[in-house]
Parts: sequence; structure tokens; C-alpha cells
Amino acid sequence: MVGRSSLPDGALFLGLDSSTQSVKATVLNNELIIVASETVNFDSELPHYKTEGGVYRDPSDDGRIFSPTIMWVEALELLLEKLKPKIDFSKVVAVSGSGQQHGSVYWKKGSQAVLSSLDPSKSLMSQLKDAFSTMDSPIWMDSSTTKQCREIENAVGGALELSKLTGSRAYERFTGPQIRKIYQAEPQIYENTERISLVSSFMASILVGCYASIDETDGAGMNLMDINKKTWSKTVLEATAPVLEEKLGNLAPAYATAGLISPYFVERHQFDKNCLVIQWSGDNPNSLAGLTLNTPGDLAISLGTSDTVFGITAEAKPSLEGHVFPNPVEPDGYMVMLCYKNGSLTREDVRNQCAEKSWDVFNNYLEKTTPLNGGKLGFYYKDHEILPPLPVGFHRYIVENFNDASADNLTEREVQEFDAPSEVRAIIEGQMLSMRGHAERFGMPNPPKRIIATGGASSNDSILKSIAQIFGCPVFTVERPDSASLGAALRAAHGWLCNKEGGFVPISCMYMGNLENTSLGAKLAVPAPSDGEDREFLKKYTLLMKKRMEIEGRLVEKIGRA
Repeated sequence: MVGRSSLPDGALFLGLDSSTQSVKATVLNNELIIVASETVNFDSELPHYKTEGGVYRDPSDDGRIFSPTIMWVEALELLLEKLKPKIDFSKVVAVSGSGQQHGSVYWKKGSQAVLSSLDPSKSLMSQLKDAFSTMDSPIWMDSSTTKQCREIENAVGGALELSKLTGSRAYERFTGPQIRKIYQAEPQIYENTERISLVSSFMASILVGCYASIDETDGAGMNLMDINKKTWSKTVLEATAPVLEEKLGNLAPAYATAGLISPYFVERHQFDKNCLVIQWSGDNPNSLAGLTLNTPGDLAISLGTSDTVFGITAEAKPSLEGHVFPNPVEPDGYMVMLCYKNGSLTREDVRNQCAEKSWDVFNNYLEKTTPLNGGKLGFYYKDHEILPPLPVGFHRYIVENFNDASADNLTEREVQEFDAPSEVRAIIEGQMLSMRGHAERFGMPNPPKRIIATGGASSNDSILKSIAQIFGCPVFTVERPDSASLGAALRAAHGWLCNKEGGFVPISCMYMGNLENTSLGAKLAVPAPSDGEDREFLKKYTLLMKKRMEIEGRLVEKIGRA
């Protein structure tokens, strides 16, 4: 029987994650236990790029947010140097990775030749610094392509038609609208581009020394792929930019092998020449793998630079809200996802303004304020939000007759500010109520059987308690909050196994019946609300969630960006 025992003794599996603010590594052994990990933070360890949160914001172009492509190259080199004392690279039999979704890289004409002949005596950075037709990589935080979104939607018969075709309506951060903007605004860059990679396929390309394919799951985050056929949609390609298909290359399943590791890494870092590079994918799909999310009633909440809510489903039912991607570890299934731009950076903003820049003070305020916050509702948008499509701004309301009311007769009044402890509770409750409201509207389970929390803020017990109270279900966490690089390491092992078996095998065969003896098992962090007081809170949170969605609807009508 194929399974964990089929992984060779002493073998290591390397998972990398190229995210917004850092690159990370997680290494699993053949027992699927974490044996090493490492991180490079862009702002603090590569300060010469002068990024803030790993990005640049263009003051002259509203909503334009990007990162320097070459910074990701330098960060990869530094990460491998930091990891070298911890593991023997020659024992790594497969490597895979995770990239922040939607971000794109533009290789200039002639770069394939550069990639395939890297000199191991020289740094990657010195050899790749001139390989790009633009040094700026648009990333998922960008919201400057509203015009291009509408043009693409109109060309295919509207937003819902595009969603049915590609799994999502047009979103500003998606790669298709970003490519169209470059084609329209900077045609010389587009013309000089030989290959367009996602962050995931870009990093894979460096490792294999040639252009790696975009995988089908991350490819679904571009508004360019037919979600059912898993091929590029000619209709959308034509609506986006000319000769685009040849610049994108072929798609590949997430479990497929991208190639053998490049001789550059064999000679410079002593990787084994037979080490496989498994297709990289997006960070959210990798998190889904790392959390071993395989039950339709479960939901995952990732609390990172962006906040995401995701689950799995057997069939694709795209709508005007949220996203449908192919499941990265189950070829016949799909993952469904909601994405919020205002995640950890917005929480940190409230912490800095209201809690003396201290998480201890922040958590103390969260603990000492009562659930429901006396009916105080806050909407906090440090950046233009994706869901709902609202511009930068802060909106605060107090629900007046909250204690003895039904959803039909709640009234609210707008206020300018809350006291500091209430502000802290309002940001957390506001984000979770929004997640619950949109998840239910999207058809995700209500209530979920359980929520698995991941991302940096999942180590915050006070926030986890609020999630359990608002969703009315138990909350679990995993050993490593960075589930994306863990998922990449697990996918490296899975891809190695699929390659050995000559085709797809279920990923669960590697850990089924033995999850608690690996680094993959989820542990209960907060039980489901059970006593009378908790159940009463849940009822009132349901009322508050409905009121929030109603207020949000009015805000979108009045000032929405869509």
C-alpha cells in the first residue's frame, strides 16, 4: 500500500513560502515531522530595499502597490544560507513552494538562456538583476486596475459570466487585469516580455533553471483560466492582451514535477542532482494542504497580512463574491475562498494607536471588554478593501436597542470614535463578523463543524476565543502558524510520491491514521460555546452580524468601489 512508509528513510522534504513580508522554509522528514525552519523578513533583513511590510505604495497612482522582483531573489539566497547549518541539503529529495497569490513577474526576452546557464560561483542576484522587463512586480494588495476589470468583464458578457468561466469575477489584484494594465499603460514592457510568471512559478523557475509552468490552482487566481477545463480560456485571453498565451506557457497540475533541481543549486548548495522540484502553488492552496483540510464541513481561517476564509467542495459554483480554485491536492475537487486585504497590518494599526504598540495591552483590552462590545460595530480599512469593495476609511456605529431586540428593529447611530478598549474589541469582532456574514452568504457551512486557524495571529488566544464565540464552533490550531511553507513541504513529499508511483495518489494516504504522530495534526484551542451564556452570546452575535451586513450594504451602495 502506498503511504508514509513509501517515503525513503532519512529523506528530507523542503517547503518554501515566498509571501508578502518574508520568505520562510519548513523541512519535514520521512515521518512528516518538522526538523527545521527558517525565515527572512524583507523589511528588517533586507533594509536596503526600504520596503514597508514588504511592499512599495505608489503615491502618484491610487491603489498601486508592488514589490521589487529582485528582492525575492536575494531573499531566497539568504534563506538558503541561513538554513544550510541546520540541514544537509544533499538529503532533500524534493522541494516545493508557496507564493503569495496573484503577484506577477515579467521576464524579458532572452532570459530563458540566462536561467539555464547560471554560474554557481556567482550569486543569483548578480546574474538575474537584468532578467526582467520591469523591476516592479504588482502584488495582491494592488487595487489600481478597476478600469481593466470592467473592460474584461464587459468583453465576456458581465461579471457573473466571467465568474462562471474562471471561478471569480474580475478583481483588481488578479493577474489578468494587472497584465492588461501593463499592456495598455506600458506597451514597451509588455512587448519586451518573454514569459509572465506568478510568484509561485517564478520561484520554481529559479530552482529548475528554466521557465516552470503555472499550476492549475494558482492559475485560477488570474481571471484567465477556464475553471472547469483547467486550460487557458481563449475568450478571456483575447479580452486581456494580444499573444498572451505564448507569454504564459502551459498549465500543470499542482502535484506534478516541474523538473530536477538546477545544477546551480547542486554545485553551490550541494543539493542532490536527482532532487525533484514539485510544482509550486499559491499560499492559500498550500495552507489548505498544510492544514490537511479534507472534510467539507470544516473551515480554515488564515490570519496573516491578508485574512482568508477557505474550505473544500466537490463542485464549482462560482458567484459574484468569493473565489473558486481547483483543490491543489484533490484533482476532482475545489477550494472556495474569501479574501480580506485589511488583515494583520490593520490590526497592528489599531494596536499602535489604541494599545501602546503592545500586543499584551491589546489582549488585555480584548479580555476586559465584554463580548458584543455593547453593540459597537467598527469598519476598519487602512487599505482599499476587497470584500466588501470599500475605499480606505473608518466607520463606527453603536447599535442602540441591542439588549431586547430582534434583527428587524435594531437601530444604529454613527459615531466618530470609541474608547481604546472598545476600539480593540471592535476591530476583532468586526473582522470576524464580516467573515461569518460573507461565508454564510457564499454558502460555506453554517455553523462549521470546526475552524482551523492559521497565520501569525492564530497564536493569539484572545482572538481565537472571539472566533469561537462568533462562529459558534470549536477552534483548532496547528503546530506551525505558517501553514503555507508546511503545506509546501507536505506537497513536496506528495509530489515525490506521485512521481514514484507514476501518477496521482491521494495525499491523505501519507498521514491517514497517523496524523497525531506527525507535525500536521490540529489541536483543540477553544471548545465550541456550550453553556447558556455562550449560547446567548451566539444568538446576539447572529443579530449583530445581520445588522453589520445591512450597514455594509448601504456603505457599498454609497461609496463602494465596484
